[in-house]
Amino acid sequence: MTTSVHLPTGTSHVPFEELARELTGGSLLTPDDPEYAATVSPWNLAVEMRPAAVVAVRTAADVAATIRFARRHRCSVGVQATGHGAESSFAGHILVVTKGLDEVTVHPEGWARVGAGVKWLRVIEEAAPYGLAPLNGSTSDVGVVGYTTGGGVGPLARTFGLAADRVRAFDVVTGDGVIRRVTPREHADLFFALRGGKGASAIVTAVEFDMVHLPEFYGGAVYFDGQAAAAVITHWRTWSESLPEQATTSFALFQLPEMPGVPPELANRMSLGVRFAWTGEAEEGRRLLNEIRAVAPVILDDASLRPYTEIDHVHADPVDPMPVTDPAILLDAFPEEAAQRLLEVAGPGSGSPQFLVELRHLGGAYAREGAHPNAFCHRAAKYSLLAVGLPETGSAEHAERIFAALGEWDTGGIWPNFGPAHDERTARRAYDPQTLARLTAVVETYDPDGVLAIGGFTRAAESAEDAA
Repeated sequence: MTTSVHLPTGTSHVPFEELARELTGGSLLTPDDPEYAATVSPWNLAVEMRPAAVVAVRTAADVAATIRFARRHRCSVGVQATGHGAESSFAGHILVVTKGLDEVTVHPEGWARVGAGVKWLRVIEEAAPYGLAPLNGSTSDVGVVGYTTGGGVGPLARTFGLAADRVRAFDVVTGDGVIRRVTPREHADLFFALRGGKGASAIVTAVEFDMVHLPEFYGGAVYFDGQAAAAVITHWRTWSESLPEQATTSFALFQLPEMPGVPPELANRMSLGVRFAWTGEAEEGRRLLNEIRAVAPVILDDASLRPYTEIDHVHADPVDPMPVTDPAILLDAFPEEAAQRLLEVAGPGSGSPQFLVELRHLGGAYAREGAHPNAFCHRAAKYSLLAVGLPETGSAEHAERIFAALGEWDTGGIWPNFGPAHDERTARRAYDPQTLARLTAVVETYDPDGVLAIGGFTRAAESAEDAA
């Protein structure tokens, strides 16, 4: 192990052997270690993470020791569990990897305690025997903590709201190196910030949250040939607006290659999938989805009454790591003109390089504040628009064309999970000026040396104040 690494921070050398001795169960890796590359690699392989050292923690004490060491040596500290939503700047000089914080305790009365390294799939499986369901994301392969601290908008968002609204408590280590318990009454300012503010001023080691009673649901997705996209989207627009809150829906334009995991019916063509999750009586859900099935010939029907353990069938997101660009925006409306513009730049014959263009319908419980205010400030948005493609195909530049075409309805915001705040511009899209000011105050209180602070918060808040 290399024990002295030059860092671009004004320090000369950092004695990582000191930190290795202070760890209670975790391990420290530097670029010379064989395990380093696999440990730092995020889910998005297009993002390079190159910290000077990695600490694979096993306890909250390991996290606290790492932060205190970083403060002494003027280093920055990043955190990663699964690496979804990774940004190179988030690695810091020392990257804390939380996969070893793997506790899961499901309480039959309806809540759970989960470590920061746990993915949703494990919680779903352990809650199922009690008929309980967590408010997980569109794929159960993402981490519980990162998803929840970004707000957490999942496949049942219109029915049950955000994952962040269900949080009871966090166990954290703040940027001053102190282990704290955070609840609506203990460190209420930090409780606000951690629900929507991602990692502002603290590394979460465990979270406690309420679940819902939902042994099964009706849903999945129905797929159409891309040539039917205009007709299906036209009907989906008015149909989705009429749905009760028991339904959450989205549609996605796909261009998928022939490969393992891709159904033959969808390979090597443009297709349109309408996703649907219904929490009421199955027959009513089937009747509602039949209105979409009747619009055009269905090439693949994957919607049915399912146990909650099959919730991934709604979005059918890929789980294997891959290099992608995945920008997103939020819309305040999706009129017929917007649908036409979307199809012109991303539909059949458009030359779109994206393998996924998704529009999610919001509203319902998503739009209502939870019992305690939090840093998620996009309740008024009506739709989320996401484009996912491979970097070498020009997908990032094409996504900007898509967003420009729908710019008339762009709210100017973005979900923190779809656009993590890593500089001033992204911070001001992820948070309104009032929320930025509150997040900045929390950072100044709990991370006075800026060990964990994400770079855009303070500058963006100052700019917002100047503009006011």
